[in-house]
Amino acid sequence: MTALKEYRRLEAIGLWRETVEDQRREVIVSLGDASLVMSSASGSALGHWSLPAVERLNPGKVPALYAPAADSAEELELSDPEMIEAIERIRSAIARSRPRPGRLRVYLSAGFAVIALLLGIFWLPDALIRQTVSLLPPAKRLEIGHQLLGEIAVIAGRPCGGAGGRAALLRMASRTYGTDAPPQIVMFPETIPDTLTLPGNIVIASADLAEDFETPEVFAGYLLAERVRANVHDPVESLLRHAGLGVTFRLLTTGEIASDPIHAHAADLLSHETPRTDEAALLDRFAEARISSQPYAFARDVSGETVLGLIEADPMRGQQADPVLSDGDWVSLQEICAD
Repeated sequence: MTALKEYRRLEAIGLWRETVEDQRREVIVSLGDASLVMSSASGSALGHWSLPAVERLNPGKVPALYAPAADSAEELELSDPEMIEAIERIRSAIARSRPRPGRLRVYLSAGFAVIALLLGIFWLPDALIRQTVSLLPPAKRLEIGHQLLGEIAVIAGRPCGGAGGRAALLRMASRTYGTDAPPQIVMFPETIPDTLTLPGNIVIASADLAEDFETPEVFAGYLLAERVRANVHDPVESLLRHAGLGVTFRLLTTGEIASDPIHAHAADLLSHETPRTDEAALLDRFAEARISSQPYAFARDVSGETVLGLIEADPMRGQQADPVLSDGDWVSLQEICAD
């Protein structure tokens, strides 16, 4: 640390003593480069203090008293305003340049607190939801799915229950999803979103998908599209994100979920339009099921303009597609809500 440029070689008269027992003597005080020097009138150096170590013994008072260190017996008294101002400015500059461990701790603590807060806001809820979803057993998923199904029935009306139609739904599920753990398909007569996937491998569908179309390929297409959506968004995860952190924590720790968030989520599901699906993934599903994508595409858009990819990339184009349902099953399915 060096003295400020405008004060280099500044000199003043002061009173100095080396020990408490000594008499104060008049000295010439020189402000040098990083040091304060006391000299006799003849020029002999009497004391040499390092500026970073100089301490003010009587802050704010004049004459000013200085020492080379807080516990030193050596002492210097100064009355010259310019010299006092110079020393004080240099001491202030040195103090600002010194490391501040306490301040560093404050900054570090504040930084960690901010990081913890951000983790609590952005990372913890997401991590807790993912953990809960991954640990939820199939039986609990099915229980939650039945709870949601019951709430949807309260809001939208009872599901259709014709015996012939239920058997046709079983065959439709196996035909579109495969014979390895096909979902339970439940149809509702009221106006609901085209299809919804509930926890526990339950799919609900609007009866309009059977009643308003001539062939079962359209209904099958909507079911395939729903499977693509369910693979992207786990229905339990969707429920927990809607219900919030408190419900998620309770489900994780106790395995229980109250009826209110179930009802609220059921109402939320019924109030939203069915989102679009990734076209490439959907075409893969059509190819795997050996079902033409064109009937589904034209059901969504009669002009074909917005579903051109599904029409042109039909995996069954030029091939003989396997029947989706027998005529008898399709008729039963169209009449499932009339029984």
